Amino acid sequence: MWNFRKRITFPWQKTEATDDETSPLLSKVHSNKDIEDDTQENLCLMKTFALILVVLISIEALLVIFVEFFKNEISASMRSSMLAGIVRYQDDLDVKFIMDEIQSNLQCCGVDTYRDWQLNIYYNCSAPGVLACGVPPTCCVDPLENGTVWNSQCGVGALAMDEFTAQSVVFLGGCLGSLSRWAEEHRLAIVIPEGLVFAVQILGVFIIARLMDSIYSYQKHIKNYYRPRL
Repeated sequence: MWNFRKRITFPWQKTEATDDETSPLLSKVHSNKDIEDDTQENLCLMKTFALILVVLISIEALLVIFVEFFKNEISASMRSSMLAGIVRYQDDLDVKFIMDEIQSNLQCCGVDTYRDWQLNIYYNCSAPGVLACGVPPTCCVDPLENGTVWNSQCGVGALAMDEFTAQSVVFLGGCLGSLSRWAEEHRLAIVIPEGLVFAVQILGVFIIARLMDSIYSYQKHIKNYYRPRL
């Protein structure tokens, strides 16, 4: 038989408990101080994480604005850097590696045109060495002799040729234009992942804000529960 006279109580309900009817759940409830310490620690961690996300979102937004408004200046800076790379090509192994990678992967030569290699003292037509009036092998349309052996001399004499003759030996177009075309062709592949990361970060801030609101509500409930009864 059910005893309907006995009232079921919960630990958060304000009821007068007798000495022999202390709920076992009440003995497991932390003190008000312990609960406040736990919730404050959680709030501190959430605020820190939310601040980091907000900073990242702000930096990403500023970068997008910067690139959009200063793309001409960025292009000019890249052009100057690549021209400097041509000048230092034979004197700096790191620069040589970067220029070779760009030219071989994008199938281009020089910055604006293959004739930019006149700026290099070793490839200039007035130079005394064997490289005079030539371009690096990474500019060649077919740098492999017989399809197997790398021909390091394939670009020799390319600067002395007219464009009609040179186009069968080296790439005539510069790498700056090739980089711009590559970026335009892969625009979606760049923008979509960035947009997803941006959206996830905003969603993270929203979720943290809701969790913090829940914690504040919980703290208010705990304070009311532990308020001394009159």
